[in-house]
Amino acid sequence: MCGIVGVLGRHEVAPILVEALKRLEYRGYDSAGIATVQDGVLDRKRAVGKLVNLSDALVHDPLAGKSGIGHTRWATHGGPTVTNAHPHQAGRVAVVHNGIIENYRELRARLDHRTFVTETDTETVAQLCEDYLDQGMTPRDAATETLKHLDGAYALAFLFEGEDDLIVAARKGSPLAIGHGEGEMFVGSDAIALGPMTNLITYLEEGDYAFVTRDGVEIRDAEGRLANRETRTIPAQSTQLDKGGHKHFMAKEIFEQPVVLSDCLGHYATADGVSIPGEVDFAQVDRVSLVACGTAFYAASVAKYWFEQLARLPCDVDIASEFRYREPPVSDKSVALFVSQSGETADTLAALRYVQEKAAKILAVVNVPESSIARESDLILPIQAGVEVGVASTKAFMNQLGVLANLAILAARQRGTIDAAREAELLTALRAMPGLINQALALEDQVVKHTAKLSEAHSVLFLGRGPMFPLAMEGALKLKEISYIHAEGYASGELKHGPIALIDKSVPVIVLAPKDALFDKTVSNMQEVMARDGRVWLVTDADGAAEAGDGTWATLILPKVDPILAPMLYAVPAQLIAYHTALHKGTDVDQPRNLAKSVTVE
Repeated sequence: MCGIVGVLGRHEVAPILVEALKRLEYRGYDSAGIATVQDGVLDRKRAVGKLVNLSDALVHDPLAGKSGIGHTRWATHGGPTVTNAHPHQAGRVAVVHNGIIENYRELRARLDHRTFVTETDTETVAQLCEDYLDQGMTPRDAATETLKHLDGAYALAFLFEGEDDLIVAARKGSPLAIGHGEGEMFVGSDAIALGPMTNLITYLEEGDYAFVTRDGVEIRDAEGRLANRETRTIPAQSTQLDKGGHKHFMAKEIFEQPVVLSDCLGHYATADGVSIPGEVDFAQVDRVSLVACGTAFYAASVAKYWFEQLARLPCDVDIASEFRYREPPVSDKSVALFVSQSGETADTLAALRYVQEKAAKILAVVNVPESSIARESDLILPIQAGVEVGVASTKAFMNQLGVLANLAILAARQRGTIDAAREAELLTALRAMPGLINQALALEDQVVKHTAKLSEAHSVLFLGRGPMFPLAMEGALKLKEISYIHAEGYASGELKHGPIALIDKSVPVIVLAPKDALFDKTVSNMQEVMARDGRVWLVTDADGAAEAGDGTWATLILPKVDPILAPMLYAVPAQLIAYHTALHKGTDVDQPRNLAKSVTVE
């Protein structure tokens, strides 16, 4: 979501802040700004739209100073205007903020003697802090007192007039990191923002606030007690951002999948098959609750088929934002499994906290081992995907499936629902997946041939059966995320229960159908579509193409794969279809409108 950066430097910080914000562009934003302190004077510069607009404004009217904070904003309160852009300033204090202040209306009412100029919740933080300054408090005390009155989720950085060696930082429900340098210090939403400046990072924990000076950092916990937080050395590759010769980060990440999946599978492979770091005995478990949002939810939905078919273990799959509100009963014989690329997804984190002290074990499938979801789980299952910049998740989805497939096979072995021969067969198929994905990527030119026509559609349907049904929903999500074409994924058998009313020659239907036990039924559904002038793009294997016969608008033939693992292979053409359709539409592939990479508000 929004991005924060702060610098107490030895040189002019405005260009450093802008460059750091560029590294946070992947999060998505609609405006940007910086504030600096020069000779004790606090000043700021803001702009709507891309960072180039802020850079241009700074060329014509530069901001001096060796202390500063910066922000890229993704709107939650108020439209994208210069007035609503961060940093927000009230008198002697400027503030940047990720998250939502839920009680901002109540605070505004308390501050009715002050003049508000924005539509945002964040301005309330600055106004409240300035009010405490007016009462004679020091900047440190004013910021500390302000934090006591905030409800909601936030990462905050305060900068004060007359204080060129102080940034006050705080986190509650939204990540924030402190970077250590020689005679300089940094604040950032994540290590990526700080990568070029330092690799020594201290992550604030929930409720922490920190007084940052050039000499170091004083961290206090939610109770105000001094806190000792670990400083970590972050590997350089974990903060590297480059497109590797591709036009977009999304393209690079699609083509990285064979390598990162191989790394992921190798992380969990042993001579005996599968091993996970930590103890969980699925033989003692009577249910698995899978909770996630967006693409991670579809990965979890595929895993439901795997756990139930292979391990005969009942599964619930919930969208995280709905999970705790339906108040599901959670027994002490259940495992709760949370899937999140960032590990900071606010709804997923809230759902995790709901099951704490209820479930027998909490597992986290995440890409960031230092994340909040990872820290608050009993067992971390890292997906080993590396930094994913494209907002539309690709390689993280693939590696989530890789981890979940391994976990389902392990559960089946522990529960005695799979024999050694079938386990070996599945593991062999899983280990062969990176090679099959390479073969699928080689079909890119065939995908490109039809996406020009697909880009003219106003609506597209995706169909799948069995574990391909969640993959159909994921394919539809990818297409609408980056091309802005309305798309929906359906179970093929559900077509005649309503969606078939949409079918005509203007609505392409993409059918994801390996030749499996359900393929004949899928062909029947295709015939229903074609009988109504629908255009079918069939994605299948050679056997499926031969059985389906003629009549499709397009057919893409993938390698043969074990049907239960097919969603992993078939994710690749779904991603390529979305990517090349978006290119034809001319949309912003890496930073699609209205979307953010990490959603840290509910």
